[in-house]
Amino acid sequence: MVVTLGFGVEPRARYAVDPARTRGRLKDEPASPTRTPFQRDRDRIIHSTAFRRLKHKTQVFVYHEGDHFRTRLTHTIEVAQIARALARALRLDEDLAEALALAHDLGHTPFGHTGEDALDACLEDHGGFDHNAQSLRIVTLLENHYAEFDGLNLSWETLEGLVKHNGPMIDPAGNPVPRYAARGLPLALTSYPAWRDLDLHTWPSLEAQVAAIADDIAYNAHDIDDGLRAGLFDLADLTDLPLIGGFLATIAARYPGLDRNRTIHELTRRLITAMVEDVITVAIHNLDAVKPQCADDVRAAGRALATFSAPIAAVDKAIKAFLFPHVYRHPDVVRVRANADLIVRDLYDHFVARPDTLPDEWRAGLEACDDHTLARRVGDYIAGMTDRFAVQEHRRWFDATPELR
Repeated sequence: MVVTLGFGVEPRARYAVDPARTRGRLKDEPASPTRTPFQRDRDRIIHSTAFRRLKHKTQVFVYHEGDHFRTRLTHTIEVAQIARALARALRLDEDLAEALALAHDLGHTPFGHTGEDALDACLEDHGGFDHNAQSLRIVTLLENHYAEFDGLNLSWETLEGLVKHNGPMIDPAGNPVPRYAARGLPLALTSYPAWRDLDLHTWPSLEAQVAAIADDIAYNAHDIDDGLRAGLFDLADLTDLPLIGGFLATIAARYPGLDRNRTIHELTRRLITAMVEDVITVAIHNLDAVKPQCADDVRAAGRALATFSAPIAAVDKAIKAFLFPHVYRHPDVVRVRANADLIVRDLYDHFVARPDTLPDEWRAGLEACDDHTLARRVGDYIAGMTDRFAVQEHRRWFDATPELR
């Protein structure tokens, strides 16, 4: 008997991940009488220290430039909302999609991609730094609240989706895919004892795919929103962009004289809706073609099934091409990025030279360690910092700290 709970709720599709058939956890635990494995994963992620820290980690603008700009936390919540909407429309396991969306940015450093680039350079001789792989390291090792295990002991399906956020990482022969060909797989991944068991040569579940494309949708919309509100560009600069220019014309015609704030919101909500509906349409078409009978059929499909159509992929490309010079490389943002880069590099050099100044829990066991172990420990410590704590620590150990505004 199927019980329908509310509008639009349908039975889970055959190609969805079935929580009753989970591949389990690295450390066995008794099943919960009230929650599925993926609901437990979601709850553990929300209650983790790394999740709370996202509140004070930069998305594009540093945290103190304004209360209305996105942080990693607000971005993550928006991604989770979009992922859940996609999962519901496609009759997937919404809890798994939500858990993956909530965990996808746990591994980010302070100061956004600037901090990641700086830490990657600092760790170049010690395996580098990759924020996706760092998310795995956090949920399998660095979170240390539970009495019986390190990390969060998440289910196999959540770990798989977290690691393969951007698709397969190796080909069927075991060779790294092109984006990892030059440097090999991230050290934070290969240091996980069971990394070979995550089927890195296949695509992830459809739940993981919708979480990944929800990330792209959220980025496009809120970076336009934040860029406009920060004054990095104006609405008139967007009129030549495909789809967006049409939205602006429609809004102007339907709501003559609408104020700028409402116009921005009308634009971003239309963009999100168009992209979400496009992904649903394309995914349904792909599912009809592949006809997967279970989640493993989705993994073995040889391609992503939750994607943009060609026209919306062109819109996505055009938006990113616009945002790169107008936001990510805007002179005001570049100046802040340079100062943030300096802070991360200074902190790394300081703690490697003076490991005795690390907090007690991070200093434990370093008395006789080698340079590689020390470097990775310092990298983990800095990666977990919030923007404001990194600035605070820099002021603690250095005479002059650059302004991030």
